[in-house]
Amino acid sequence: MRNPVALRLRGRQDAAMADDLLLIRARELWVELAGTPVDFRPSGDVNVVVAPGSRLCPPSWTGVVQIGDAVIVTAPSVRDAGMVYDAARKLSLEELVDVARLRAVLPVLDALGPASLFYVGRDGFLPAHEGTAVQQLPVGHGTGGLAALLALAGEKEAGESGLADISSPSFMLRRGDEVVAAAGYRSWPRSVAHLSVLVAPHYRRRHLARTVASAAVAHALDIGLLPQWRARPYPSQRVAVALGFQELGAQLSVRLGNAPADQDR
Repeated sequence: MRNPVALRLRGRQDAAMADDLLLIRARELWVELAGTPVDFRPSGDVNVVVAPGSRLCPPSWTGVVQIGDAVIVTAPSVRDAGMVYDAARKLSLEELVDVARLRAVLPVLDALGPASLFYVGRDGFLPAHEGTAVQQLPVGHGTGGLAALLALAGEKEAGESGLADISSPSFMLRRGDEVVAAAGYRSWPRSVAHLSVLVAPHYRRRHLARTVASAAVAHALDIGLLPQWRARPYPSQRVAVALGFQELGAQLSVRLGNAPADQDR
């Protein structure tokens, strides 16, 4: 007869190993997107590098990514890197992805985010079982229904969803001829599947986002991809958690001005 205490201990060890693997894979992704040699330092320190071609942020912006207890920052110039490095010595890791705290020590002209970064592996995935048939359409099919959903959501929400840029099959829910919810993902480097989900405004709060997202996540996992969920609004974060995603960090992009903020603030 197996020892139940030993089984529980083994289960916790397996879960810890799975969590460590998620952290490693997430960090590998953002290191590649930095576009220049950089790493997440094991000491929990901040690593600031000059990377004009960084994909952590828009061109000429500064990108900040926290994964676990470490942060990498890409700056478009030596001047901006120096300002960020000086500011980082005054802030905690969490404050580096807090726009209000950054504004206190840096000349922030504009910001995108912060957005929380969630990841899930096969063992942690909690598929939705809503009893609702999700339609899977091959890449390039069903574009009319997706276009109507994007138009209904409005330019801002449609853009934030990223649904127009998916490279995967689309996963849809219909009510009659109308597409009321859809999900998919875009293939990112390091075998990452970046999730996109959108629900028609008049069909929200009915768990439809979880249903279509679950189908997209299952598809990504089946072909060996790491699902990534980037979310700012709380409802989106709540859907990710319901599907078993773990919040491993955050991403923030800022555009800096020409003069440093008052260093005595």
